[in-house]
Amino acid sequence: MTTTAASQNQVILERNERVRWFQNDRFGMFIHWGLYSIPARGEWLRSTEQMSIEQYQTYFDEFDPVDYNPREWAKAAKKAGMKYAVLTAKHHDGFCLFDSKLTEYKATNTKAGRDLVREFLEAFREEGLKVGLYYSLIDWYHEDYPAFGDRIHPMRANEAFKRDPNNFDRYLDYMHGQIRELLTDYGKLDIMWFDFSYDNMRGEVWRATELMKMIRGLQPHILIDNRLEGSGESGGSIYTTEPSIYSGDFASPEQIIPPHGVVDVTGAPIPWEACITLNNNWGYAAADRNYKSATTIIRKLVECVSKNGNMLLNVGPDAKGAIPKESLDVLAEIGDWMSRNSDSIYGCAAAEFPKPEWGRYTQKGSKLYAHVFEEPIGPINLVGLAGKVKKARLLADGYELLLGRPWSAAEFTEDAFVSFARPEHFTFPLPDKRNTVIELELEDGTDRS
Repeated sequence: MTTTAASQNQVILERNERVRWFQNDRFGMFIHWGLYSIPARGEWLRSTEQMSIEQYQTYFDEFDPVDYNPREWAKAAKKAGMKYAVLTAKHHDGFCLFDSKLTEYKATNTKAGRDLVREFLEAFREEGLKVGLYYSLIDWYHEDYPAFGDRIHPMRANEAFKRDPNNFDRYLDYMHGQIRELLTDYGKLDIMWFDFSYDNMRGEVWRATELMKMIRGLQPHILIDNRLEGSGESGGSIYTTEPSIYSGDFASPEQIIPPHGVVDVTGAPIPWEACITLNNNWGYAAADRNYKSATTIIRKLVECVSKNGNMLLNVGPDAKGAIPKESLDVLAEIGDWMSRNSDSIYGCAAAEFPKPEWGRYTQKGSKLYAHVFEEPIGPINLVGLAGKVKKARLLADGYELLLGRPWSAAEFTEDAFVSFARPEHFTFPLPDKRNTVIELELEDGTDRS
């Protein structure tokens, strides 16, 4: 093995060790919150409406989240079965929810007068949840960030905002300095979630090698996403056999669940997390009532896990700091399901058996979890599992299910069958129409490679 190959293998081994808890926990909360919650038209409105700093200033002047209670947020996340949470410490508009010493554009200088990030971290840690911070590489407030001619900057069409490219390093010093503040002033962080690279703004444009060395020096355990190189559109070198030093620990597909999970060019699985909104916006959008149902989220969480992935589910608190009731209701119903079925999520991964027609499998060692989405006709067919299942039970309450081939399935000799009651060939309603989970204990010797 060459020195280069050995060092690349070491990079991957270290990454796999860091993500161990992440791939066990599987389910987290994303929180997009900032000044944009006041106009309530989504977190990109400064760009989409090409709004000037002066026009946007009114939201800074008004920001007063009197209902902000991160302990309630943390309780809602924990009750939903989430194991970690990531908050937007700074979004693209440049406004900081933390008390950065490098800018006046921060929550402590608003009517809030509080370090909202510190309160978030304390509250979620108290509930036993792991914590992460989102930090935008983009900054539409900073005077040295490219504006005129940039594809997404609010002032992209305004020639008065031509920037001297020789001053860009001043922005990078600022950006690196704020990241250092987050890593040194706020205790142990579990995730640093960067967003995002685009066009030629990627990789070493961010002085990414220097940044990564600083991060690993300060908090070597921390997980980092792949967006110093990539975005929701492209993944970067984490998808190759030669990941860069700043390739990240996990891929971050956005608003999509990849058809076959995420693998590198050789087909080897890569740690990944799908970030998904509960409605159609990340930040609070008052007119957007198109919330996904709890059933949809439960099934999509299972889909992620069945493909070796995680789900980071977003909520967008309103201007006063409250998570919308619609979001809380969905989270509560997810939590109801998770309270009975989380063993089929935590610590689970893709199964060694093909996806069944009626739902999905997840697996943890000798336990194969059948997630049944569709009402069966007669017994549930476990294709190819004849002689491989020792016992079947309903995960939610532990009651024993019937294993055996009914008379009407005599010709399907390679398949096992499970029924909810006798006679086995009758049809019975699913105990949980959202997702009925059957725990199948595999026989010793069943191939689990």
